[in-house]
Amino acid sequence: MTQNENLAQLSKAGVAVWLDDLSRDRIRSGNLQSLVDERSVVGVTTNPSIFAAAISGSESYDDQLHAMAVRRVSVEEALRTITAADVRDACDLLAPVAARTGRDGRVSLEVAPGLANDTDATAAEAAHLWWLVDRPNLFIKIPATVEGLPAITSSIAAGISVNVTLIFSLERYRAVIDAYIAGLEQRQAEDPAASFEGIESVASFFVSRVDTEIDKRLDAAGADPSLQGKAGVANAQLAYQAYEEEFSSDRWKALEANGAKPQRPLWASTGVKNPEYSDTLYISELTAPDTVNTMPEKTMQAYADHGRAGTPVQSTYADAEKVLQSVSDAGVDLDDVFRVLEEEGVQKFVDAWDELTGSVKEQLEDKK
Repeated sequence: MTQNENLAQLSKAGVAVWLDDLSRDRIRSGNLQSLVDERSVVGVTTNPSIFAAAISGSESYDDQLHAMAVRRVSVEEALRTITAADVRDACDLLAPVAARTGRDGRVSLEVAPGLANDTDATAAEAAHLWWLVDRPNLFIKIPATVEGLPAITSSIAAGISVNVTLIFSLERYRAVIDAYIAGLEQRQAEDPAASFEGIESVASFFVSRVDTEIDKRLDAAGADPSLQGKAGVANAQLAYQAYEEEFSSDRWKALEANGAKPQRPLWASTGVKNPEYSDTLYISELTAPDTVNTMPEKTMQAYADHGRAGTPVQSTYADAEKVLQSVSDAGVDLDDVFRVLEEEGVQKFVDAWDELTGSVKEQLEDKK
């Protein structure tokens, strides 16, 4: 089938197009395969909110839920069995993409968000999910909390590919890169013969949520309206500058010489929240080599229809610094913004996880 030209051009520019959604219906109906064939999709991300919507809104899970209800399995076991099955099937569907590209064809599954502030529990669940899905093109999503950083390191050292999620600040992003590199170094130190083959990582840097929070504070401060809708992109552009710097260091080159792959920046939260902004803003303005953009289907279809690449990210660093400085000068405490966004991000996923757990529990009881 013919690939959409706009998305194909985005791929040629070095941006891996991933779908930010998954359900059993997408897999069984052929919808996911059609997005791979026609929309240049080479990866999939999930989160508790996505699974909550998928399971509560479909009959495709009924037979499996009935079987588990009869067996009287726990809610937690049922939840992980269901989500792991969908992710495993998506991994199988994307296996040809993984074989072709060597880097993509990945599907992400998140550790329970309630563990975000527990290093040991996060690392243990990451290992369990890696074993449970048992597919080489899996990513385990670990939040970029302070407690999550050591879990990233230990997971990478164990050969588990990681999608680091909920990154908002440049400072935390550099700490995430350090955690990834430290994991590779630890793996090499523990076993000099250990291979880096197949170990991948992406760092999910959130974009639209930054604008939502900063725009609110700019409005409250009576700041220049022209600053609105600028900080999210500027923040991400400077993250790409950090990526270029960190992965050109001598420390990194020593690992790269032994076959290690750099941790790619992934632009997350790319659906526009403010209808006054271009619906392709967080794709067009973040076009750069060796990046991933994970998109809701609505955003993907918008770019397929009328998207165009904007100014190359590498030429935006000076302007991006000016934007963030202007936002700060207007009275917005950026450190507080990023702290609030991380706390809210974890809580939103916890709430979605609780909703998902409640939905599965209710359906198990109904199908006894």
